[in-house]
Amino acid sequence: MINDHKWFTSGAIGAQFAIVMAVSDAAAEQYRRMSQIIVPLDTPGVNIIRAVPVMGETAGAHCEIRYEDVRVPVTNVLGEPGDGFRIAQKRLGPGRIHHCMRWLGQMQRAFELMCRRALAREAFGSTLAEKQTVQNWIADSAAEIQASRLLTMHAAAKIDQGEEARVEISLIKFWGATALHNVIDRAIQVHGALGVSGDTPLESMYRNARAARIYDGPDEVHRMVVARRILRAFKDGGVWEFE
Repeated sequence: MINDHKWFTSGAIGAQFAIVMAVSDAAAEQYRRMSQIIVPLDTPGVNIIRAVPVMGETAGAHCEIRYEDVRVPVTNVLGEPGDGFRIAQKRLGPGRIHHCMRWLGQMQRAFELMCRRALAREAFGSTLAEKQTVQNWIADSAAEIQASRLLTMHAAAKIDQGEEARVEISLIKFWGATALHNVIDRAIQVHGALGVSGDTPLESMYRNARAARIYDGPDEVHRMVVARRILRAFKDGGVWEFE
């Protein structure tokens, strides 16, 4: 029997089922307490309370759901009971890389818009492209985009090789999310009032970019993971080897 209250269930509107991750054995070893269960959304006791508005999006991509005495067959458990954490981790690593790949496309798009606007817009007798501040923004954005590309490819290569890549994934997750926000923010500034209007994609990109620093683990958690792994290497008498 499932009793739960879940916020931000992605894609619930129109879905046939949800994958519920819940504590199935509170007394088990730390990483064996949770299971993932397929729950058809027409099961009695499943109540979609509302679509949660998120940064202006109201179409129902994220929903609040209550599970009240919900019963499904034991065969709906994914894998074995207690496999929930393992399954989640197998998804989260590659999933974070996929986020970063999409962010690279968003950064590139914002960067191109910024450069074209800087060349076309004139203010105080010259184009924005001739202003030192704007030139700094373009240079900083180019550096952050390239660093994000290389970090992403490095993390993906380690995964492809079957190596443990937790640090590399955490690095690109917090670095990429911050770079995405920075590049889009500069592009908006170069566009001025046009940048916060719906006449360019930048305002929508900016809203989505802010959420990137929270979902699939907030930046602070990923920084903690990186720092702990590095400090553990020194505590064990070694150093941190950069690859």
